[in-house]
Amino acid sequence: MMSKTMLVSGASRGIGRAIVEHLLAAGHRVIGCSRSASSLVHERYTHLAADVASEPDVQALFRQVTDQFGALDALINNAGTGRMLPVALTPVSTVHQILNTNFVGTFLMTHAALRLLRKSPSPRIVNFTTVAVPLRLEGEAVYAAAKSAVETFTRILAKEVGPWGITCNAIGPSPIRTQLIENVPEEKLAALVARQAIPRWAEPKDVTHVLDFFLHPASQLVTGQVVYLGGVS
Repeated sequence: MMSKTMLVSGASRGIGRAIVEHLLAAGHRVIGCSRSASSLVHERYTHLAADVASEPDVQALFRQVTDQFGALDALINNAGTGRMLPVALTPVSTVHQILNTNFVGTFLMTHAALRLLRKSPSPRIVNFTTVAVPLRLEGEAVYAAAKSAVETFTRILAKEVGPWGITCNAIGPSPIRTQLIENVPEEKLAALVARQAIPRWAEPKDVTHVLDFFLHPASQLVTGQVVYLGGVS
């Protein structure tokens, strides 16, 4: 694959950091964004501070991207947040936070990126969902609802931007040991992994393998798809 310019949200840690490192190793120029700073230093890496749920932040981010790079080949909407709580114990403030980061953030980043993506010969959008959606996990109602919105957004957006040559797909990781799940009880995570067709923990390389497929120029007819890891359906 030829060198591309790619933007990854939630890039300072976890899956986002792994994606950035993977793309840099493949020879791409990568722009990362997150609310926090990144310790990653690389000649082809630029890190910008932004809260994806803030429209002014996203607008400022894309002004910088436009000024510095002028075009964009791929947007990877990885930024997300969640808390494992039953509905009865979930405060409304948490609902807003989860919806704003996971869904509104995906919308704002995508909306701002479309003009730049249209300049690319093989433009790609890759969103992130979760196996909590098909598994209907107890304690994940709000998080799964937000990611369900991301999935529907992905499928409809794929139809809207298809005439521009932009593909839009989503990846649903099974459990990976990142900060996102560090407060989830180990027995709950073990039970979730046991429900998979392939009952093992996922690793970042499992995610980047699917990502590479979606990003590849030959995947120009692959759009509107959601791929879950672990054989979950």
